Amino acid sequence: MTELLEPWLARHPLPDACSTEDKEQRGQVLVIAGSVRVPGAAWLAGRAALHAGAGKLHIATTRSTAIPLALRLPEAMVSSLPEDARGEIASLDTSLREAAARADAILVGPGIADGPATREVVANLLTSARCPCVLDAGAISGWRGLAGKARMCVVTPHAGEVAAATGLTREAVEARPLEIALQFAREAGCVVVMKGVPTYVVDPDGFALEYKVEAPGLGTSGSGDVLAGVLTGLIARGAEPRTAAAWAVWLHGEAGVSLARKVGPIGYLARQISPEIPRIMRTAPAMHGHANA
Repeated sequence: MTELLEPWLARHPLPDACSTEDKEQRGQVLVIAGSVRVPGAAWLAGRAALHAGAGKLHIATTRSTAIPLALRLPEAMVSSLPEDARGEIASLDTSLREAAARADAILVGPGIADGPATREVVANLLTSARCPCVLDAGAISGWRGLAGKARMCVVTPHAGEVAAATGLTREAVEARPLEIALQFAREAGCVVVMKGVPTYVVDPDGFALEYKVEAPGLGTSGSGDVLAGVLTGLIARGAEPRTAAAWAVWLHGEAGVSLARKVGPIGYLARQISPEIPRIMRTAPAMHGHANA
């Protein structure tokens, strides 16, 4: 296991996003997120993808929340999807499957509850996608559908979501988080970001990074949506999934440290996290590289 610090990041830099003014070359993100009960998750995640440097953003969300979201986030193209009686996304239409085939990175899950409709949406999405996918929150239950494209994908659970996905108890996961994360990565065949204190980034080959940060304020509603959005934005820019996952975890943590200085150790909001990301990317010593190593 390696500690996730700037020396590792310097050896695995992000693609140089400043070498082009063309938004197409910085990648298109598709975010499938939100519900009637949690409409803001799509906004948090999509906005974070843009703050991470992605060039274009397309959000698909429930029909009744699409217009308010489009007005709240004018930088995004917003599509409405059918919703079920719970106010969750019920299905994907043909146009969205086509959008998934064109995207450079896809995030599905923030603000979405687990259930049969969600698992069907994830399965249909993974059939259509031709790019790396990030599964978060309610979409994590669809990890078994990753199949042959798993190596391109990232799953971002906390201990409770790993427990639900694997049949273990939460207590068992919390007692052995790294061991369980590695086991989950092998079974899923993809990169896993095991959120917690510390957070682990692992892959099916046994690679493991550990990130520790003193930022208790990051334990706040919506913080995970921001992390997933940053991760997806970095993938869209051209970072391979493991590198993007590591950078996203570090940037998210450093944003928490920055806000702790400005606001206080707790009490800042998830919406305040991603605006810190561009400055941190600009000033980080590890950003001196310009291509993935």
